[in-house]
Amino acid sequence: MIEDKVWIGGNAVVLPGVRIGYGSVIGAGSVVRRSIPPMTVALGTPCRVVRAITDEDLAARTAEGRAASS
Repeated sequence: MIEDKVWIGGNAVVLPGVRIGYGSVIGAGSVVRRSIPPMTVALGTPCRVVRAITDEDLAARTAEGRAASS
């Protein structure tokens, strides 16, 4: 199951029965064999969590969006 607000890079493979948590990012070319917790960045073959998505990341993304629309 892929939850809301998930980004999945190109050529990623998600195997059956895997859950990708809310707001997670999966790197391009990754092979997701196990469930990924919410709000994390995961990549590789096999796909592994490399870090959590923090409040600072979310603030930076929002600020970039505001600057691009100006």
